[in-house]
Amino acid sequence: MAKIQMVDLKSQYQKIKQEIDNEIFAVINSSKFINGPVVKEFQDDLANYLNTKHVITCANGTDALQISMMALGLKPGDEVITSDFTFVATVEVIALLGLIPVLVDVDPKTFTIDTEKLEKAITPKTKAIVPVHLFGQAANISTIQKIAKKHSLFIIEDNAQAIGADYITESKKQKLGTLGDIGCTSFFPSKNLGCFGDGGAIFTSNDELADKIKSIVNHGMRVRYYHDHIGVNSRLDSLQAAILKIKLKYLDEYNNARQTAAAYYDTSFKDCEKLIIPSRNKQSSHVFHQYTLKTQNVNRNNLIEYLKSKDIPAMIYYPVPLHQQKAYTKYNFNNSDFPVTNKLSKIVVSLPIHTELKKEEQDYIIENVIKGLDKC
Repeated sequence: MAKIQMVDLKSQYQKIKQEIDNEIFAVINSSKFINGPVVKEFQDDLANYLNTKHVITCANGTDALQISMMALGLKPGDEVITSDFTFVATVEVIALLGLIPVLVDVDPKTFTIDTEKLEKAITPKTKAIVPVHLFGQAANISTIQKIAKKHSLFIIEDNAQAIGADYITESKKQKLGTLGDIGCTSFFPSKNLGCFGDGGAIFTSNDELADKIKSIVNHGMRVRYYHDHIGVNSRLDSLQAAILKIKLKYLDEYNNARQTAAAYYDTSFKDCEKLIIPSRNKQSSHVFHQYTLKTQNVNRNNLIEYLKSKDIPAMIYYPVPLHQQKAYTKYNFNNSDFPVTNKLSKIVVSLPIHTELKKEEQDYIIENVIKGLDKC
């Protein structure tokens, strides 16, 4: 058995190597490395997949969030609400723009923003909500939409971890990232749809917003050397677009493989008293960017060390809540406002899950997780 990886990008590449290589060499031969035709082709393909009017690519997922806030005209001092239990990029861009991050605790089952606490956090200065679709499934976006409408707030979906997931209501099914004013994603290599470097994208069906976003990502230009907005230099290069264009064709297959692996883990761990398997939002098709368990009455760090001794990688997402991070102490967050996040940061553990995970690898992981629990 080969060495187990948290994400096996090499094996994934080998399956589509010829297609990827052909696209890469086509870009090299064209020498159109920036804003080449393949960038527009990928944008159009992704817009069709998501059933949204506009996809604007950029350099990374963090830029996608920042550019979205710039396009909405948020100004220093405006408050933006997001969840405490997430990667730092979500709050980082709020601070970089001189906006005020307002953190809200999360639901203990789905790990996404607690909508009851969300509404209580709104003030006259609140301008936007950034729900994070964490680990592959949706935040409670229906309720968030109602809250946003009631208080005239923008919604920017952070969909870096749930590309391809569906949100299902009684009337329709939509892709995550298309339910707010703007949706954002990352194409970091380990994402469900990842390139071979950095990349990101912004989604919207609002023509005016799309036009502004297209300008901002390219130094604020609509016409070359005429700058209508203060912008940034944030472009997805043609090589990455070419890779993503191929991988997009396989995204549903990739997500199905993750769901199959997650279901097998579920079956194996469901009766284990020391583990709580991932909950499912009934309105979301969880695509398992991460398979994250909650431990009970276990020394989590000892369990991770035991797995490491068996050459099994395991990760903690996220060991330090955002409200405790040194960089954000000036916002004077109250630790007692985040009991769920504080607990999750101490008990969660993520196991390997990816498109190439084999049953024999999962059997080995499962066997050693159960043995490790007995020792920890």
